[in-house]
Amino acid sequence: MLSSDILELVLERDGIDFTPGDCVAISHADGTSRPYSVSSSVDDETLHFVIRRMPGGIVSEWIAERKAGDEIEISPPFGWFRPSRSGKKDDPSVFVATGTGIAPFLSALRSHHEMAPKCCLYGVRKKSDAVEIDYLQKRCPIRLCVSGEASPPHHRGRVTDLLKEIPMSPETHYYLCGLDAMIDEVSTWLEQHGVHFTRVHREVFFNA
Repeated sequence: MLSSDILELVLERDGIDFTPGDCVAISHADGTSRPYSVSSSVDDETLHFVIRRMPGGIVSEWIAERKAGDEIEISPPFGWFRPSRSGKKDDPSVFVATGTGIAPFLSALRSHHEMAPKCCLYGVRKKSDAVEIDYLQKRCPIRLCVSGEASPPHHRGRVTDLLKEIPMSPETHYYLCGLDAMIDEVSTWLEQHGVHFTRVHREVFFNA
C-alpha cells in the first residue's frame, strides 16, 4: 500500500514485452477482469501497476488482498495510448493526469530517459495519493494539484484550474489520462484554444 487508497502491484515479468502506455487485463478468481496500465520501465525485470483500491471494487479489493507468491492471471499487453512517442524537442508533449492516471506517464519516463515533457499537471485528492512525486519533479516541470486538502506549496484545487499554464504550440502533443470529466474539460479547452484534435490523446481510467 502506497497510501490508504493507492497500492502498487508487482508481478514477475516472465518475458512479457510491452510499450509504455499499454494496459493488461487483470482477472479476479471469478473471471471478472479490469484493465490496468503498466507503470514500470520496459527494462525492468518486474511489471509494476499503480492501482486505486475502490470500495466495493471486485478486482481492486481482491488484488489488495493478494500475498507474495500468489498467482494472478493477466492478459497480453494492449493499448493505443502512446505518451512515449513524443517528448523530444522536435515533437514536444504535455502530460495531464489525475489519480492513478499517472501510471502510463511513469512508464514512459522510466523507459525513455531522454524524454522531457514541456510540463506535467498531476491531480490527486490527497497529497499522500501522489505517486513518485520526487521522481517526477526530477524529470519534468510538474504542478501537483491537491483537491481535497491544503498541501503547501502545491496548488489546492483541480488540474483544470491551471490550464492557462500549459505551453501552447501547434506541434505539441497533449496526453490526458485519468477521470473522464477532467479529460473532457481539458480536451474542450485545448480545442477552443486552437489545438487540433489529432494532437489530443486520451485514456479514460475512471468515469465520474
